[in-house]
Amino acid sequence: MASTTGQDTVRTLQRALYRAAKADPGRRFHALYDKVYRRDVLECAWVQVRRNAGAPGIDRATVVDVEEYGVSRLLDELAADVKAGVWRPSPARRVLIQKPGVSERRPLSIPTVTAYCRS
Repeated sequence: MASTTGQDTVRTLQRALYRAAKADPGRRFHALYDKVYRRDVLECAWVQVRRNAGAPGIDRATVVDVEEYGVSRLLDELAADVKAGVWRPSPARRVLIQKPGVSERRPLSIPTVTAYCRS
């Protein structure tokens, strides 16, 4: 999905924002919202979600569900909603996982892959 060039442009953006923040720790970034719905940023995020191959969130949608729905279609709809200011994150699914070496368990929040392609 995301090409090396797309990943490079996202990395360049991240470095530029990092350098600006380090150069002026008091700086306020007022125009980051438009960076979130850039196609290259969304494609890079999808590649990371796909690579992670984690458990489904509270909506029970899996990576396979998203691929059946259409990754491009999902990213287009997501970008439009974020740009319009109507996108809201879904609640995360909360599970308790065993801590290594002890009988205690710790909470783990699992975000949804998407709110668009519900089964």
